[in-house]
Amino acid sequence: MDIKLDPSRDDLPLVANTSHILVKHYVLDLDVDFESQVIEGTIVLFLESGNRFKKRSSSTEVTCPSESNEACKFRMPEPCQIPVTNTKTFSSKIGYNDFVICGKGEKDTSGKDGNHDNQEQASGISSSKYCCDTGNHGSEEFLLVLDCCDLSVLKVEEVDVAAVPGIEKFTRSPKLRNQIVHELMALPADRWREQLDYYARCSQAPGCGELLFDTDTWSLQIRKTGAQTATDFPHAIRIQYRTKPQGRSVTWTSDQSGRPCVYTVGSPINNRALFPCQEPPVAMSTWQATVRAAASFVVLMSGENSAKPTQLQEDYSSWHYYVTMPMPASTFTIAVGSWTEMKPEICSSNDVATERSFSPSEADFRYIGVCGHMEYPCRFQKASATTQKIIPHRVFAPACLKGACQETLLPLIPPCLSAAHSVLGTHPFSRLDILIVPANFSSLGMASPHIVFLSQSTLTGMSQLCGTRLCHEIAHAWFGLAIGARDWTEEWLSEGFATHLEDVFWAKAQQQLAPHEAREQQELRACLRWRRLQDEVQNSPEEMQVLRPNKEKTGHVSDSGSSVIRHGLNPEKVFMQVHYLKGYFLLRFLAKRLGEDTYFSFLRKFVHTFHGQLILSQDFLQMLLENIPEEKRPELSVGNIFRDWLESSGIPQPLQRERQALAECGLAQQVSAEVAKWVRVNRRPRKRKRKDREEVFEKLLPDQLVLLLEHLLKQKTVTPRTLQSLERIYRLSEQDAEVRHRWCELIVKHKYTKAYRDVERFLQEDQAMGIYLYGELMLSEDPRQQHLARRCFELSREQMDKSSAEVVAEMLF
Repeated sequence: MDIKLDPSRDDLPLVANTSHILVKHYVLDLDVDFESQVIEGTIVLFLESGNRFKKRSSSTEVTCPSESNEACKFRMPEPCQIPVTNTKTFSSKIGYNDFVICGKGEKDTSGKDGNHDNQEQASGISSSKYCCDTGNHGSEEFLLVLDCCDLSVLKVEEVDVAAVPGIEKFTRSPKLRNQIVHELMALPADRWREQLDYYARCSQAPGCGELLFDTDTWSLQIRKTGAQTATDFPHAIRIQYRTKPQGRSVTWTSDQSGRPCVYTVGSPINNRALFPCQEPPVAMSTWQATVRAAASFVVLMSGENSAKPTQLQEDYSSWHYYVTMPMPASTFTIAVGSWTEMKPEICSSNDVATERSFSPSEADFRYIGVCGHMEYPCRFQKASATTQKIIPHRVFAPACLKGACQETLLPLIPPCLSAAHSVLGTHPFSRLDILIVPANFSSLGMASPHIVFLSQSTLTGMSQLCGTRLCHEIAHAWFGLAIGARDWTEEWLSEGFATHLEDVFWAKAQQQLAPHEAREQQELRACLRWRRLQDEVQNSPEEMQVLRPNKEKTGHVSDSGSSVIRHGLNPEKVFMQVHYLKGYFLLRFLAKRLGEDTYFSFLRKFVHTFHGQLILSQDFLQMLLENIPEEKRPELSVGNIFRDWLESSGIPQPLQRERQALAECGLAQQVSAEVAKWVRVNRRPRKRKRKDREEVFEKLLPDQLVLLLEHLLKQKTVTPRTLQSLERIYRLSEQDAEVRHRWCELIVKHKYTKAYRDVERFLQEDQAMGIYLYGELMLSEDPRQQHLARRCFELSREQMDKSSAEVVAEMLF
């Protein structure tokens, strides 16, 4: 499929000058207003200048696109650290525009309300080009550049941390503000409570001078008169700002009970429309946040503490969360709504049973020693944490979903957490909140530190879909969060690992399964994924099928720290699963080649070595090859794996050889036999002879039903009588969302009007999976189906995820 990609539309700019100065801690103080759909308040940034951390350099050059289509060349340092993200549509051009600095005492050209907005064009355009390198240029002043868009910035000021009472207790220079910030950040990990307390006190200190600032499409730029270097620039600054209702980092919507809510949606632009920040995760930071909302709302956030509300006057409550493990700002998550905490009605015996050990080698979990990450209070150093199989957890959802949560989700959490511990060891995070998000959520799940979002689609049918998706998101605690990718384009380091581990966790969580049954189920899932990967490579641009598209330049950034993420805004990418699937098959290939015991023993060692850090593909592969016996390494090398798996499009050659074995697994063969029965039934005339015997159909697992329906989709004709029998025998309208999606495809293909209600229900309640159905309804060129598609879209358009709505609108109109 040959599709021309437009870099100015497809690529995502990261403009923060992280090579010169780093944000080490954020303090947010925010008010959530549902009437105006605005989050407003302040954020205080505690900064560390570049002379306090190691700068890397290289002679490699790349170009960064500008609004004028000219190119400014960058010298490139060694790989910068860039995390995994998912991607959606945004069509603005990359904003390395011209600009002038506006601020106090200068002409404000930004807006009627007197604040500075991120707009399609920068305010106050001048003839001087925006310098890509924002460090010291002789007499020029240092410029702090933050990633920022869709925000109204009202004021920026330096914070007088020297005015904080008691600050002299731990600083030798109580009058030097930057030195105070440095010594506050340098406190040892065992003084984290005191450190957080003083961060909070400093954030409330008075200002000591407004700073000049301006915004363009993608950034907020700040300078101080006379400060020519990052060392001279204030190391504690306060930004007063407000979000916009149309901002792309959060969505304002209604929950399943019709009550208003707002939450971060995993946007391709991450959190830069929620607060000004440094997106490149070389700026690994901690944070604390105080959020106020009406007392009827619950505030959930990525934080180590299970926050409780503090009652304020006038029916408002305040919630406070904090994180002491440095994380990329892109992992910050918030959700505010009328959520109800779901608790099990009784403590079942199954919950107690999951406390038992699964029997991994105790030695595998005892790598107590010096960690390789920057200093923070690390759970891997605590003996009590290393043996904690099930971390404290809570479940929140709209009240109307209480029954579904208690029946499907709550019983699965303890065994899934325990299974994950049995495979990988220490849980990186001390607790977990799980939130069932509104129907407009564009994915089945999303993991952030201490909190997981799950789609309501996971609550239907049997426990299979809910359990596997829960295991997938739990796996991200290790791969994607505790260990992140240095380069966003290497998504497989997060999604490939989570996809591979979800099967392993789920097999162990189903304690009643015999080992051979678990293996058969895993082989069936591999068969289904093979079919999806085939479809993917046949229907996507070759350039977007490559897991390591930047090859030897993976992770490179400019001298300032800015970079461009290839395809980061491409509208097709959100629907692609190539990083999940090819990554999964690579890890499956390695586990089979090494033997599962050897592979998972290595994986536990890898987790202990790299937790709290960011990696490239070669970090994983090199350590793997160094830790396996020579006899298990024939034809395995980093170069070969790069060539065969990571830097080529299409189906990897080693996987091609496994195709037949996948199709011949026992559970897939059972499905083939059932398909043959249905083909015979479908060919029979309406009036059958009495001697024709009735077909006896076997009971099938959910994944087998998916495979059965995929086979039947290849039949040219399936009669209404056969479709009616299928629905009746397998109760298809009551199955999980994966099965119902294939069922709806059959309904649409064969214009089975009696079941159109199932298609309507799917489009309304399973929006994360319904995009393709809109396309199929329109491609049919059947007036009734096209009317159904347009009616369903009009009913859900206002609440639908913005990017998904744009894609569907293009299909329909």
